This record gives sequence, structure tokens and C-alpha cells, in this order.
Amino acid sequence: MLLLSSDGSKTKTVVQKDAEFDVTYNDTVTSDNQTIYAFNHTVSRNKTEGVRVTVDVLSEGAESSPILFVVRQKQAVLSFQVPLILRGLYQRKYPYAHVGRTLCQPPTRSLTETQYFFVDVSTLSSLGTHYQLRISRVDSFTLHTDKKFSFTASPSQPQYFKYVFPDGVDTVIVKVNSEMTFPCSVMSIQDIQCPVYDLDNNVAFIGMYQTMTKTAAITVQRKDFPSNSFYVVVVVKTEDEACGGPLRFYPLRPDELIDAGNRSKTLDVVVSPAISSDVYVMGMLFCLGIFLSFYLLTFLVACVENKRSVDRPTVPGVNPVSPYEYGSFERSLESVAGRSRQESLSSIEEDDYDTLADIDSDKNIVRTKKYLCVSDLARKDKRVLSKKYQIYFWNIATIGVFYALPVIQLVITYQTVLAFNNILSNLGYVMLGLLFLLIVLQRDVIHSRALDRNDLNALECGIPKHFGLFYAMGTALMMEGLLSACYHVCPNYTNFQFDTSFMYMIAGLCVLKLYQKRHPDINASAYTAYACLAAVIFFSVLGVVFGKGNMVFWIVFSVLHILATMLLSTQLYYMGRWRLDSGILRRIVYVIYTDCIRQCSGPMYIDRMVLLVMGNIVNWSLAAYGLLKTPNDFASYLLAIAICNLLLYFAFYIIMKLRSGERIQCMAMVCILFTAVVWGFALFFFFQGLSTWQKTPAESREHNRDCIVLSFFDDHDIWHFLSSIAMFGSFLVSVCLVCACTPLGRAMRHSFHSTVVAKGFENDTNMNVHKVCCISLYDGNLHILQNVMKSDQMNCN
Repeated sequence: MLLLSSDGSKTKTVVQKDAEFDVTYNDTVTSDNQTIYAFNHTVSRNKTEGVRVTVDVLSEGAESSPILFVVRQKQAVLSFQVPLILRGLYQRKYPYAHVGRTLCQPPTRSLTETQYFFVDVSTLSSLGTHYQLRISRVDSFTLHTDKKFSFTASPSQPQYFKYVFPDGVDTVIVKVNSEMTFPCSVMSIQDIQCPVYDLDNNVAFIGMYQTMTKTAAITVQRKDFPSNSFYVVVVVKTEDEACGGPLRFYPLRPDELIDAGNRSKTLDVVVSPAISSDVYVMGMLFCLGIFLSFYLLTFLVACVENKRSVDRPTVPGVNPVSPYEYGSFERSLESVAGRSRQESLSSIEEDDYDTLADIDSDKNIVRTKKYLCVSDLARKDKRVLSKKYQIYFWNIATIGVFYALPVIQLVITYQTVLAFNNILSNLGYVMLGLLFLLIVLQRDVIHSRALDRNDLNALECGIPKHFGLFYAMGTALMMEGLLSACYHVCPNYTNFQFDTSFMYMIAGLCVLKLYQKRHPDINASAYTAYACLAAVIFFSVLGVVFGKGNMVFWIVFSVLHILATMLLSTQLYYMGRWRLDSGILRRIVYVIYTDCIRQCSGPMYIDRMVLLVMGNIVNWSLAAYGLLKTPNDFASYLLAIAICNLLLYFAFYIIMKLRSGERIQCMAMVCILFTAVVWGFALFFFFQGLSTWQKTPAESREHNRDCIVLSFFDDHDIWHFLSSIAMFGSFLVSVCLVCACTPLGRAMRHSFHSTVVAKGFENDTNMNVHKVCCISLYDGNLHILQNVMKSDQMNCN
């Protein structure tokens, strides 16, 4: 056939050939001739066959004038050039002289039908370009359930296969695996339609896709595909940056073609039915059963304790002791008359007993008491302190509402994946947090009733009972579960803060609660505490955004970390009796000169100094680690700092309790041992590292493993279960540790007796302090007890 060109000056030869499958055609094409290959094949409605076009360009220098191949089908057109130019980052160009494409299969309504398609070959090059063309059938084009199929793909030779849902199967999981980490690949799920997007530059246009190195898996539901079938498309990318691979060199000339080398990859694909609805039901029942058992156990313990309280014999002159109170000892009713503060309904401000004159006058009243109690060492009015600590709960509840609502809205708006098991396993934080709130509420109600009936044990025993921080801790645990569930809908770099913000809150509140047990009168206000926690979260955001590989950020953060540690150490050691002003350096030099150079004197507070030295060693070490290693996961690094300081302070609390001659009650010891064991198992599953947002999604999926519990919960779900139980146990430990009614510590009792003798009160019958209930002000008690007998300033540590 002869055709005139558009200007009529030349003629162009068009040759049409009847071609056959599985025959290799070697030919030459120029701008003066065009070849059309005509194929026909029989299409069956009950059998799907793929048709694959394979092209090789044999001439050199064809990049300047490539050959254009156009495949014309009944309902689709596919065109591509050879050499195929694929672009990477920075518009880098990679030529491929060997191209293989699978043709889209038009549907047929007849039982059998003969369809025709044509392959047009043309070029604008005046020089002859040699090529090879081969059309072949793909017998294994249809995937079968639970049958693995292996194949090879490359950037210029993508592969895709068809899967049809069998009867009775509504959800399947498509898994693609490879023994090779690189080259980076993409697995895509697309509807049965033409064209099929099977190149690196368009595979993400429709459907669902995942980048992969060694493994990828996508859950597919029948309801999303009206034809009850879909294509599984596998494409090898031209570059590996999307999978965390090395960044190749940037070409000096942007238009320079880069040899991509051998980027073929062997993979296998298998489609298997997803778990049934029965497994979902079993998983939910299992999750609910675990945490409801804690409710049942708590109810049984409460019943047993209530029965023991009813059966306990009543001591004459003393009201029955509630099982939730902190302890009791015998005293006469006359001791109530000696109380230093009258419980009235009048308004009392927090600073009523903050002045030195009030303290001095109050000590005279305390001296006249027959029994000296820890409640007498807490000088501020307990009603005012109770209101102060209730602010912790209301503030965190407000923060939780304003924080969670935008997070939930964001998750609902942009939800693309639903990891139901990881979300369900977070239910433990919510349920156990609620249970802790109920336990605290019960203790609060019992204590309030005891105060209403003037129970001597509630009035006189132990430090003031303030439950506001406990309420805040339980609320924070519930919020952690909610936000962690939101994070696990689609864990990634941008929303990791959802999972960690309330972890910082929990760590901070636990530290404040431990500090409150030893210092009932001295504690940070809720506004100051939450402002500090907000600063921590602010640094967490900065670290996530700017900390990765940024040495300047790490230097600034490490310096601030060390300075904050030193300032806090000074605040704790001097109990707030110091000032940060222009004369601080002069005073530091003076202290060093007098205590270290002029005379070598030891620290006044040995125990406190030991804690602070250990704390500084730990924090300086963490700062050095961050500066040297610059970990990518800054949020977890910051959380590790908080947890290390919390554990250090908790260990110091226990050590001082034992060192002061007190003993840990059986219930508290059981809680400590149980919590320690659960934390150990929880951390084991946490460090399995099933995923990480620090790396690319493809790299993160390399750590994925099959579910190990009920074929539904994986290692990270078990971490959620165990960590929620461990946090709940840790909260119970903080409750149980104040429930120890023991004699005054030996060292304190001896020192106090020496003070009594020195003051000449050894024969004073009003100074009977053989027992003090619930000593919790360890390193400060001795000074307070001594200063009760002195006229100088009271040391309210």
C-alpha cells in the first residue's frame, strides 16, 4: 500500500502482515515505511488468557529516534516507544531497549469469540532501525487461590495477572514476596478495565498500591470490584529511593541518559482467603475477656477486703478501720481536741500556712499533742490541697477533649487503611484506665465518708489523701488508648505524635505523684506541670520534623537537656530555697570555695545527693548518646529519657522506704513483682520491631510477621495487651505504696529521741511518738520532726 505524505512530496510504504503467536519477527523500520502486524485469537468467556508483546531494538543510537509501537485492540489502545525512557528523581532518564507489555483483555459476552488486534510499527528516523517483535500467550494469566506463582519483572517489563473471587470468598489477601531486597518494586491492585497502569510513572494513578523490597500484602474485598475480579500488577521501579535505597549520583547534564543496569527481579504471588468473621468475633471476645477479668478480680478483692473489715474486732475508743485507709494505731479520743486546725466551712486559701509566723505558732500547738502523726507534719489545709490537686484531673480532661477531637476528625477524614487488630488491642488502655478511675473513686468515697463520721484514722493517720493526681493518671491512660488506636489506623511519620503525647503525660504525672507522697505540701501546680509537659511535646515535634540528621538541633537539645538537669537538681537539692539571678555564678563560686577548697565538707543531704548524682549520670549519658548517635526516632528517644528518670526516682523511693526502717506491705509487694514481670514480657514483644515509621513503608514491611494469637493478634498487639496491664499495675503500685502502716524508721526514731533529750522533753508525757503511721516523707521527716522541737524555720521538705 502506498500513501502520500502530508506535503505530497514523498510516498510512504505501509505493509500489513498476517502474523502468528510465538513467532519472532526480525525487521527494519524507517521513516519511509510502516509495518502493521495483524493477529487474531479466540477468546473464551470461561477461560482468560493473557497476550504479551515483547520488543527488542537491535540498532545502536536509537534513543534519538525511537520506534513507536501501537497496539490496536477491540476496546483498547496501547502505545509505547522503544527504547523506553523512564524518569527518576531530578528528571533522570533511564533508557530500556528491551520492553515487554501485557495486553488488556476486553470482556466478551459470547461463549467463544475471535478477536483481532494490530501492532503498528513506525519511526521518524531516516536511518533503518532493526527490531525484534514477538507476541505470545500467557497461559498462567489467571491466579488461583492459595497457589503460588513465580515470575520475573523489570522496569520495562511489568507483569500483571487476573484474579477472580471464588464462590463463598468475600475477602482475600494478596501477598507478593521476593528473596531480593532490591530493586524496589510496587504491587498494585486495579479494577478490570483498560488501560492497565503498569509503568513506574503511572502505577499509582488508580487502585491500591504498596512499595516493597521483600514483601507486600494488600487485603482486597469483593464489594470494591463489581466484576468480582481484579488485576494484580507488579512493577519494578527505575530507582530505589522509594524503598530506602541509596541515592544515585546526580548527572552533570540533565538530559544525559543513565544506564540503569540489570534491574530484573524474581517474585512470587499468592492469593489466599482472609480471616473470616468468626475470627474477628473471637478476637474481640478474647480482648474483652482479658480486661473484663480484671474488673471481676477487682470486685472479688473488694468483697474479700470488705468482709475482713466487717469481721475485724473493734478496738475500744477507736472507730473501725476501712480496708482502704492507710492504717491506724491506738489513741485516746482526747487527741482530737489537740488538732491545730479547725475544720470549718469557711473559705481557706492555699497560702494560709505559708508564712513563718504561722508555722512557729502552729508548732506550739503540735507540741501539746499526745500522739504526733504524719498528718501533723503536713502544714497546709487538706481541703485547699485537695482542690489544688483536682485541677490536675480537670485540666487533663480538657486537654484530652481538645486534643482527641481533631485527631479523630483527621483519622476519619483521611482514613485509607484499617488495621483492626492493632486498634482493638488498644482497648486495654481504655478499659483498665476506667477501672483505675473506679478504684480511685471508691477509695475517695470511702475516705470522704470516714471524714464525715470523724473517723480518727482518716483524720489523723498518714499524709493527706489527695486523689486528683490519681484521677489524672487514669484519664491519661484512657486517652493513650484512644490516641494510640488513632495512630494505628495508618501508622506513619506524620501522626506518630498521637501515640506518644499522653505517654509523656503519664510519665510526668507518675513522677509528680511519687513526689507528692514525700512532699504533700510542696508540689507543682497543675498549670506549671502541664506547661512543662507541653514544652516536652513541643520539643518532640521539633525533633521529629527537624531532628533527623540535623547536628545543630542535637547540639542545642543536648545543651538544653543538660542545663535543665542541672537546674532541676539544684531545685531538688536545695528544696527550692535558691534564686536564679545575676548573682548565681558568684554564689556557686563561693560554695565551691567554702565547701571544696577551704574545707572538704560532705553534702548536708546524703540521700538526696546520691539520687541527684545518679540522675545526672543517667541524663548526661542519654544526652551524649543522642549527640553521638542522633537517632531518627526522636519521639521515642525523648520518651526513653522520661521513663529512665521515672524508674530512677521510683527506685529511690523504694530504697528510702526500706532504708527508713519501713516495710513494704504484702499487697504492694505482689503488685510490684507482678508489674515487673509483665513489663519484662511487654518490652520483649515491643522490641520485636514489627514496623517502624523511621524507614520507608517498604523497609518497614520487611519486619512484618504473621499473627500468633488466634491468627488475629500479632506481636505488637501483645505489646498493647501487656503494656496496658503493666501500666495499670504500675498505677496500683503507686496506690499500694502509701498503704504501709509501720513503726517510725529506726534512724529517724533514734534521731528524734536524741532531739527530745537535747531539748529536755524526755519526761514529757505529751511527746509520746512511739508510732507514726505511713512515713512517706523520708529524707524530710527527720528535719521536720527535729524542727517541731525547735524555734527556728521549719524545713518543709
